[in-house]
Amino acid sequence: MQPIPLKRVEQFEEMAFGIFVHWGLYAIEARGEWSMKMHNIPKEEYAKFADEFDASAYDPKRFVENAKNAGAKYITITSKHHDGFCLYDSKGLTDFDAVNHAPKRDLIREFVDACNEADIIPMFYHATYEFDNPMWDDDFEESYLNYIRESVELLCTSYGKIGGLWFDGNWARTDADWREDELYSTIRKHQPDALIIDNTGLEARGEIGHPEIDSVTFEQGLPHPIDRTGHAKYVAGEMCQTTNNHWGYGKMDFNYKSTKELIETLCACRKLGANYLMNVGPDQDGNMTKMQEAMLDIIGEWMNIHGEAVYQGRPCSVQTSEKKDFALESKAGQHYLFIHDLGIVADSNVIKHRDFKTPRAFTHMNKEVKRIEWMDNQEDLLFDQDLEAGTLTLHPTHYSYGTDLVVRVAKVYY
Repeated sequence: MQPIPLKRVEQFEEMAFGIFVHWGLYAIEARGEWSMKMHNIPKEEYAKFADEFDASAYDPKRFVENAKNAGAKYITITSKHHDGFCLYDSKGLTDFDAVNHAPKRDLIREFVDACNEADIIPMFYHATYEFDNPMWDDDFEESYLNYIRESVELLCTSYGKIGGLWFDGNWARTDADWREDELYSTIRKHQPDALIIDNTGLEARGEIGHPEIDSVTFEQGLPHPIDRTGHAKYVAGEMCQTTNNHWGYGKMDFNYKSTKELIETLCACRKLGANYLMNVGPDQDGNMTKMQEAMLDIIGEWMNIHGEAVYQGRPCSVQTSEKKDFALESKAGQHYLFIHDLGIVADSNVIKHRDFKTPRAFTHMNKEVKRIEWMDNQEDLLFDQDLEAGTLTLHPTHYSYGTDLVVRVAKVYY
């Protein structure tokens, strides 16, 4: 017996694609979000960055626009990372925040306003583990956890309706009682429709923790199928991934992923019904790198063609023998066939011919198919169907010279 997803979880799965934004004091160092810990920067020295971090060029409308143009439906921003610096007004819970230092304003307020204006869902990453907070060792069970809960309550009551909270850090103290019942009930009191996500980290991808969790996480690794059989609650899945090797801005990290890999990863997530949360790490001024902006532009062009299949498609019974190819099905029964590794038709002196893998076979296709067409150019495709056997053989055309979509999607009509 499969549980039925709550409305907030169902809506989250329909969003399909989000942008992760790691931004904070570590952007000044430009050596990644863990620079304080990894480079042994004393707390007193690191704290001085707060008076340099003036966010004078911070324009959340710009990266909200970039995210929306890429086809993302939500943005998860670091309200506070492990360094403890808050981008929001902490109302006296700590003086290590944007209001008490160089920005002199609530940066999360500006972010939420930009999201609301653009009709994109704002979500908050919030670190539950801090590198150098004295309460962590001196009074974890009371003072530290009260501080976390009160901080989260501020986030839930200061910005109107939010999409959810994405926690990160319980893995740093696995034997502790994190008082999750109290924390999550605080969220439910003020934001009943907000997603609650707790990152289980690199070593525990896909693990389900507290009953209030709405989505499991797959950090830097492709999702695996979630077996919900017999579970009391339907839990979604989300993969988060960096575009190079760091979450925060790394000026000397040139090892960017290709747009091919990013598009294929997005599709691989949707194959299993999971969301894809792609990270960007803005610089000190809050600007994305030119590479990240270009990546978002290209993914946006791909999503303009195939977004319908990505948002509406869900895992289904249709199977294929090809390792990468797969089918998704909408609630209305519409099927989308995701086809990988198509070659380009061209003179061999221009493009080295790839292995043209044709045809592509699908099983459990039990309805009579009238027509199949590419979503990018509406070209009709040849196919053979055996209704009694439930098989369909697609004869996909290859890319014409000047085209390569990485993953090409065919729409099936009945």
